[in-house]
Amino acid sequence: MRRTAAVLGAVLALALTSCASEVPSTPQPAPSAPAPARTTTTVPATAPMPASSAPAVTWQVGARPLPRRPDGFGEVEPTPPELVNRALPTKDLLPPPAGGRYASTIGAVPADVLARSTWQAACPVKAGDLRYLTMSFWGFDGRAHTGEMLVNAKGAAGITEVFGQLFAARFPLEEMRVTSPAELTAPPTGDGNSTSAFVCRPARGQTSWSAHAYGLAVDVNPFCNPYTQGDLVLPELASAYVDRANRRPGMVLAGDATVRAFAAIGWSWGGAWSSPKDRMHFTGNGH
Repeated sequence: MRRTAAVLGAVLALALTSCASEVPSTPQPAPSAPAPARTTTTVPATAPMPASSAPAVTWQVGARPLPRRPDGFGEVEPTPPELVNRALPTKDLLPPPAGGRYASTIGAVPADVLARSTWQAACPVKAGDLRYLTMSFWGFDGRAHTGEMLVNAKGAAGITEVFGQLFAARFPLEEMRVTSPAELTAPPTGDGNSTSAFVCRPARGQTSWSAHAYGLAVDVNPFCNPYTQGDLVLPELASAYVDRANRRPGMVLAGDATVRAFAAIGWSWGGAWSSPKDRMHFTGNGH
């Protein structure tokens, strides 16, 4: 009992971690490729998405920790010029989809994936109630990639349908991977942009569990779709993306294909909230 209470206390101490996952400077372990429980594929579009003609951007995500504010978040700083029109290339952790076609799998969470995730016994969802997804996505580099995600079993099939629609719409994602425990305690760097779902942590600034802790929330391109409340912007370097009139690839906007795709499976969008505005956040339980 003492062990469980200690673990829960450690998790609750992370209440000030942001909705956007920060990327640690250490390399992430390569995901495994389990036998899928279900696979879906769709026919690719008639022409590949053109790669950006802009010069390569030199930016190492997670390299520069930010000084902390009194509330525990990093200091909000102006967006670096290299990230004002963010289009960083994607590093492949899994083999890209064959022929540029959308493909997805749904399966039980492999033991090694669970071990490198934030799941622990104190989490409000059982490991057996989570599913490991692999899904194709277009990167900002104009190439098709394969990402991974942990979600609640209740929403697994719907999520693969949503990202199938985003793939068909050529909506770009920078990366899609399982959040690691190190990211919850790493110093804030304000430049993370990983699309992810399950993270075992409390809601921001609260002691109650986040929808992410149940596997019932997905954050889409956090840097391109920042959280704002008062003077707080998360990720902390994403202020340039608070201006939603300046439309750039990877942004989620009211009524667009991303919002409609999630709405079709009964999930709501945090960007429609009055305060805070959580533009990256889609939720299956309203939180």
